[in-house]
Amino acid sequence: METSLIPRSLGQPGLLSDIRAFLAVVRREWTIFTRYPSWIIALFIWPLIFPMMYILTARALSGPDESGLAVFIATTGATDYIGYIIVGTTVWMWQNIVLWDVGFALRNEQMRGTLESNWLSPTWRFSYLLGQTGPQIVSMAMFIGVTALEFGILFGVRLNGNPWMIGLMMLAAIPAIYGLGFAFASLVITVKEANTFVFLIRGMVMIFCGITFPVAILPAWMQSFAKWLPQTYLIHGMRAAAFSNAGVNELLPDLIPLLSFGGFWLIVGYFTFLWMERRARKTGAIGQY
Repeated sequence: METSLIPRSLGQPGLLSDIRAFLAVVRREWTIFTRYPSWIIALFIWPLIFPMMYILTARALSGPDESGLAVFIATTGATDYIGYIIVGTTVWMWQNIVLWDVGFALRNEQMRGTLESNWLSPTWRFSYLLGQTGPQIVSMAMFIGVTALEFGILFGVRLNGNPWMIGLMMLAAIPAIYGLGFAFASLVITVKEANTFVFLIRGMVMIFCGITFPVAILPAWMQSFAKWLPQTYLIHGMRAAAFSNAGVNELLPDLIPLLSFGGFWLIVGYFTFLWMERRARKTGAIGQY
């Protein structure tokens, strides 16, 4: 009998088995993560390496007496250019890591030789993707925490805003960031390799979302395009929450579109997965290298 593509509703037999399958994937991914200490070491290295090239460039362009910072302050309204850059680069790294980790989750399992056997089990198959997000979110929380700690110690960066508002912006961004990862993971099973797509998405975030500069300096057509990228609202809202002490009312212009994009990408990600599952059944793509 063919397994239904739609998850069983609450109260029907099988819900607990689906939850156990989800928790099993979470446990497996967390075990793999902790078995390789070099991955944990990377959490302390990358938060410094990537932003440093932008910070040092900003220092060079500001001049020996930092007179160039006046233009930056007038354009952005921010006085801490290091903190300004860190927020943008951290969001970029978050999306980049999700594309590689969650986006290639099914493909990596296929290459391990475990996907096909798991796929034949009577389990809600979307749990294989959902289970990837738990350890990934924990590792990213550690990553962001280490970033704040390191730049607070080395450069004196201080978050003047409400940490609860920063956390609210990050929670609001989870559906959009991981929904895109779900859609990407589903497509990778079909196309097998999608490195170019990862480079395209992270390049768009880098250029259009203003990770190191204000979106306002972009040409009008680029600003219009930036409004269609959820990372634009996440970066702007996190900067306002971290350094301008913005409250919920001030963050609503960023929260509302961010949540809307989140709903959109979760729906796209789920139905892309269903489409891939149907196609895999017909073509045998799951068992193809």
